[in-house]
Amino acid sequence: MGPAQILKRAREVLDIEASGIVALMERLDESFVRAVDLLSGCQGKVVVTGLGKSGLICRKIAATFSSTGTPSLFLHATEGIHGDLGSVMKGDVILAVSNSGETEELLKLLPIIKRLGLKLIVITGSPNATLSRAADVILNAAVKEEACPMGLSPTASTTAALALGDALAIVLLEKKGFKEEDFALLHPGGVLGRKLLLRVDDLMHRSPDLPIVRAATPMKETLLEITSKRLGVTGVVDSRGDLIGVITDGDLRRGLERKGDIFRLKAKDLMTRSPKTIRADALAARAVAVMEEHSITSLFILEDGGRRPLGVVHLHDLLKAGVV
Repeated sequence: MGPAQILKRAREVLDIEASGIVALMERLDESFVRAVDLLSGCQGKVVVTGLGKSGLICRKIAATFSSTGTPSLFLHATEGIHGDLGSVMKGDVILAVSNSGETEELLKLLPIIKRLGLKLIVITGSPNATLSRAADVILNAAVKEEACPMGLSPTASTTAALALGDALAIVLLEKKGFKEEDFALLHPGGVLGRKLLLRVDDLMHRSPDLPIVRAATPMKETLLEITSKRLGVTGVVDSRGDLIGVITDGDLRRGLERKGDIFRLKAKDLMTRSPKTIRADALAARAVAVMEEHSITSLFILEDGGRRPLGVVHLHDLLKAGVV
């Protein structure tokens, strides 16, 4: 096959699989609504089961359910009839995927499913098959043809089943009112989890690492405080300990340009007044937004209802935490 033939055939495969999904859209009816109602009302977990290529699709569907607020697990149909049915309990809902609807191992699961009184949803390309006749809800995922030229390797049919599973999961999460915060709780190691779970007080520097000087502190001591705390900034407080300003590396450079010998000055002479601050319980992502808005690299955190500094968070802290 030459390059042109390769691309032509690839486009044909994608067109066949896309057509299968489009056909699903046109076929959606009250059966899908009933399936969503059964899944949303599930008192236990959703057990997704299948075999072979369908089994691989089942793993993905179960993973998507679990990550979007619907507790779910994958049950390998063969392992199920050899002991793993112990993971199935009353209150569960079974979602079985079989294009033929005649998978022997799935049929052998039917007696225990019925004995436990579990609801059965079937995604299949054969609505009149044995598995379908035992189902409480049938979701017809039939495709006109497989992309495989021999019609042997599941391709368009597995794509259709996967898309239907995704549709169920997404409708379910919206029906349940699943929010970004809920998603973050289930994905604490991901970028979204870090953005929605990490708060300023998780990352801020506290005493004794908090750089602070008094308004009357000589500039030499102020410079030592900035250098020793290694944050490129220090807060400036008044006699009551309230934050009245900040001095950054940039303030020092500008002071040298404008005033020359800065070592004869006090902290109050170089500080930037009315510094930007943030609450300790604010999201770390909010701190990033404030820094970007004001083109700064650090924010001081004040005690509730007061002006006394509790900590400081630096852009580097947010970078290290993966919030940025």
